[in-house]
Amino acid sequence: MSNDQWCGSVGVKRLTRDSCAGRKRHSPGFTLIELIVVIAIIVILAGLVLSSVGYVQKNAARSRAGAEIAAMSAALESYRADNGVYPSNTVATGAHALYQGLSGDGNSEIGGTTASTGTPGSSGKSYMTLKPNMLRPNPPDATARVTDPFGNDYNYIAPGTNNTATFDLWSTAGSSDPTQWIKNW
Repeated sequence: MSNDQWCGSVGVKRLTRDSCAGRKRHSPGFTLIELIVVIAIIVILAGLVLSSVGYVQKNAARSRAGAEIAAMSAALESYRADNGVYPSNTVATGAHALYQGLSGDGNSEIGGTTASTGTPGSSGKSYMTLKPNMLRPNPPDATARVTDPFGNDYNYIAPGTNNTATFDLWSTAGSSDPTQWIKNW
């Protein structure tokens, strides 16, 4: 046998009998370690993106709730200018009274329980057009109420406990901590 033989299919000329034994074969592709490292990097980046998306969405909802409270406050001031008083409600869960006072939908006694039909009631005047995503249920019925971007009812008291001359209007912003609430005072 000649010493000039080829080592398998790799095309390396074998000079001695054992010269092919130490040669490693390399196939095209990635090792398991390389794949695990790449997957780990992708998972870490996805986690960072998803956590920041939740933060951005919560801040957007807080901003929207603040804008809605400002708009409803202006509409309640218009209501008072026309009627001499704010829509009366003495309990914190005044989302239904808020709905009836702002939309003009319902009976003449603001905060009453007469079923709404989606058309102006005896008070007749709408002070604010409430978006469908602000109402629960939609279409409105006898329990229609105004909800915040977090899916909770807006709270409304008139006369207010913090604004005794006007009204209190706030969103809990999905938190039981009053320092996190979005409010008009």
